[in-house]
Amino acid sequence: MSSTYKVTVRDKAKGITHTLEVPGDRYILHSFEKQGVDLPFSCRNGACTTCAVKVIKGNISQPEAVGLSPHLQRKGYALLCVSYACSDLEVETQDEDEVYELQFGRYFAKGRVRKGLPIEED
Repeated sequence: MSSTYKVTVRDKAKGITHTLEVPGDRYILHSFEKQGVDLPFSCRNGACTTCAVKVIKGNISQPEAVGLSPHLQRKGYALLCVSYACSDLEVETQDEDEVYELQFGRYFAKGRVRKGLPIEED
């Protein structure tokens, strides 16, 4: 049997804070849903930024978060759909567009990309 942790999620968009006990071997999003709390999500497989949070306190593991760069993970961002609590945890939901911009913004408005370099538009 795995450890259980107290996980607090501050939902910025709704202005609500939820605190629940979550098993360390279950995805945080899934655990919250099973306990009747709806949090933002879309793909459920760690490929988008809809369920992105910023870790305020505690430790989180997200080995399957392919939709979030290692750089952003090191800055404390996580995807709840594929994250496990590794300690008591406090997180805050993020605006999906802001996280997406942090993740991919450097690629926008530079024309079509070929082999990593912008190419001229016809």
